[in-house]
Amino acid sequence: MSVAHPVIAVTGSSGAGTTTVMKSFAHIFRREKITAQVIEGDSFHRFNRVEMRERVRQADSGEGPQISHFGPESNLLADLERCFAEYGETGHGKVRRYIHDAGEAKELGGDPGTFTDWQPMMEHSDLLFYEGLHGGYAGPDANVARHVDLLVGVVPIINLEWIQKLHRDQNLRGYSQQAVVDTILRRMPDYVNHICPQFSRTHVNFQRVPTVDTSNPFIAADIPSADESMVVIRFANPKGIDFGYLLSMLQNSWMSRPNNIVVPGGKMGLAMQLIFTPMILRLMDMKKRAR
Repeated sequence: MSVAHPVIAVTGSSGAGTTTVMKSFAHIFRREKITAQVIEGDSFHRFNRVEMRERVRQADSGEGPQISHFGPESNLLADLERCFAEYGETGHGKVRRYIHDAGEAKELGGDPGTFTDWQPMMEHSDLLFYEGLHGGYAGPDANVARHVDLLVGVVPIINLEWIQKLHRDQNLRGYSQQAVVDTILRRMPDYVNHICPQFSRTHVNFQRVPTVDTSNPFIAADIPSADESMVVIRFANPKGIDFGYLLSMLQNSWMSRPNNIVVPGGKMGLAMQLIFTPMILRLMDMKKRAR
């Protein structure tokens, strides 16, 4: 953790609602004139796309151990911890990008599924913002979470996460349903052992819960919309949280526990801005005082 160079991390698997999170934080940064050094979790994968597919093939054929992007074996988690630590101490470090598709390949000058070269971070930034799978990771090989000043978890209930993955991988990536199911099963041990524990370390956690039947995610015709869901927001330390203000601003919300507030799914972005704006401004105020 660092007062002079704060680190904010959002942890959650793809499809968990991280796009909403990114937009919400981007609005806050723009409105409050905060310059953020953004780091994508994918940039700390250990293998490029071709290498990862080969290791998955080896695992499936019994030639190697099971592996997934959720686990430490396929990620540079010690490097991620050093990145957070170095930024917290100096405000500097190195970053690279993972090239997801042809659009990014044209922009970044590389092949899809590969990485750019490591480059110095921007010269002047107010904070570091990370979004990926391992912002709250803590294990024998690395303790990323201890360097984070504001740790946010974003996770749907598991059936909803599976529905989102099934639809995304089948409709956008052309995978068969069985191939997606195989991926879900292969990743499950890493999800249980390395992803779930992170949500017990978050300062604020957002869990999306559908209000329609998702009991069999493998036959779901579509993904439940924001209006067909609620979001449970849990604060690790509710001290200083103005729940009365949040309840008045977020229509049809209520408190389910002393440190939990439930809001309509369509209000998730607004809730994030209302919750995190004062938290980020507090970090910026502490940063100024430390100079």
